Amino acid sequence: MIAPRVPQATRNGWNSLREPLTVAMVSTYPPRECGLATFTRDLSRALREAGVRTWIVAMDEEGAGYAYGPEVRLQIHEDAVEEYHAAAQAVNRSDAQVVNLQHEFGIFGGEWGEYVLEFVDRLDRPLVLTLHTVLPDPPAPARRIVRALCRRSVAVVVMSPSAVDLLESRYGVPRARVHLVWHGVPAIEPVPKDEAKRRLGLEGHLVLSTFGLVSPSKGIEDVLDALPSVVSQHPQVKYLVLGETHPNVRRREGEWYRNMLLEKVRKLGLGRHVRFENRFLRDEEIVAYLQATDVYVTPYHNPDQIVSGTLSWAVAAGCAVVSTPYRYAADLLSDGRGVLVPFRDPAALGRALSELLADPERRARLGERAYAAGLAMRWPRVAARYAALFEAALEQAATGAAV
Repeated sequence: MIAPRVPQATRNGWNSLREPLTVAMVSTYPPRECGLATFTRDLSRALREAGVRTWIVAMDEEGAGYAYGPEVRLQIHEDAVEEYHAAAQAVNRSDAQVVNLQHEFGIFGGEWGEYVLEFVDRLDRPLVLTLHTVLPDPPAPARRIVRALCRRSVAVVVMSPSAVDLLESRYGVPRARVHLVWHGVPAIEPVPKDEAKRRLGLEGHLVLSTFGLVSPSKGIEDVLDALPSVVSQHPQVKYLVLGETHPNVRRREGEWYRNMLLEKVRKLGLGRHVRFENRFLRDEEIVAYLQATDVYVTPYHNPDQIVSGTLSWAVAAGCAVVSTPYRYAADLLSDGRGVLVPFRDPAALGRALSELLADPERRARLGERAYAAGLAMRWPRVAARYAALFEAALEQAATGAAV
């Protein structure tokens, strides 16, 4: 992995803060159900444990009425431009010394989320930007927004080497302003597979799993199409599809995708080999399923996906992984940490799964390499890097220099 350029951080933690730093974080936040909200919750917790005070400016979709905890001080409804103005003014009057904006397309109002600029242009605090999507060939409005955000930021954080390259080559962002900090993960300690399976009633099965919010881009149908050939060689296979339909997909399109998957399971006669958990899983449930997983699968369809929290968790759990080569997977699973197969190719996927299931020693080697990589991604280390960036941003904002 490429080491991020972060000043003043120790190997295992941040210990040079002279006094507690206060950071306002702009993002979605639980109980809103999305990966970005979970990421922000986990980063905020890890920062507080590292001695950084944090509070949240929560982005809400129209009609939402979330019961937030006390850490959420401000809310912005995505399409209410005046609320962006008011929130910026409130941050400027607050105890926040640095603002961390977690950027993802789809959570801000206006064309391609341009209302976010109404917020950042009114801030008088140093801004550290975290980009969760970096499109290689963006429409002109999206490119303009990302470039404006990067210009306005003292430092830009991305989560894969590919994103560093894209920002430089496609957006003209100087590499010196961009910092690679991998997606954070919990500490997931390995347990014997048999024990983990027994706890979940999965004794005697070879377990494949995919977790996260379900949407058409996840490519789960490709795993289902691959399963008949896998089952013919490994009749004890059980494929777990763990997670509810993405709320945005359900709101716009209903449950057509999940219903299609269920119908495919029926037509292929896979009822004994596939199990759906149609709900938003708690962290401890996800960990338990990953510990019981023999092969984790991310058959995603979007080649430009630049980050995946679910893949990060699977790596942290020491899972052997089979994935399509979207950008984040190609980066994270390099150097023998996983198996990559072509997009939308159930035959290749089936061969890769069957070969791994037949070779427990190879699965173990892949899992060991993945687990070793995941150690550097645990939240305390990620929080230490962010804390160093925030401190440096505060010190250097006045000079206009990049962190």
